[in-house]
Amino acid sequence: MTETETVTRSSTVTLREVTADTVITICRLKVAPEQENFVAPNAVSIAQAYFYPDLAWFRAIYADETPVGFLMLDDNVAEQEYMLWRFMIDARYQGHGFGRRAIELLIDYVKTRPGATALLTSCVPGDGSPCPFYQRMGFAYTGDEEDGELVMKIEIA
Repeated sequence: MTETETVTRSSTVTLREVTADTVITICRLKVAPEQENFVAPNAVSIAQAYFYPDLAWFRAIYADETPVGFLMLDDNVAEQEYMLWRFMIDARYQGHGFGRRAIELLIDYVKTRPGATALLTSCVPGDGSPCPFYQRMGFAYTGDEEDGELVMKIEIA
C-alpha cells in the first residue's frame, strides 16, 4: 500500500512540530505546479521561522501518521495580531478536507493567544490561488493590500 492510499477523508488531522527527524519529509511536500507561485517552499518557510523565533509558529499537518502539509503563523503576541503566514497541502492530498481541518485547528490555537479576536491571511488572486479556499473557510477581504497580496480576515472571538 502506498502512502497516499493510507490516508482517507476520515483520517485524523493534527498539527505537529517539525523535528530533526521529520524536516526533510516536510520539505519534500509540494503544491501542484500551477500553485507554486502562491506559496514559498517549506524549506524557505522553515528557514525564515528560525530567523523570526519570536513571531513564527510553524507546524506540519498530518493525516493520521502521514505528513500532508505545512502551516506557519505570524504569532505576534506583542501587538496581539495573528496572521496565517504560510499554508500548503501537498498536491497528492488536496481535496480531502485536510486543509479545512488544519485551518480549524489553527483557529483553535489562535483563540488561546493573548488578545486574539481575528486571524488574518493574505493571498494573490489568480488561477490556482488559495483565495477561494479562504473565502469558503469564512475569511473576508479587508480592502487592505500587503506586498501585492489581498488581506483577508476571519473573526474568531
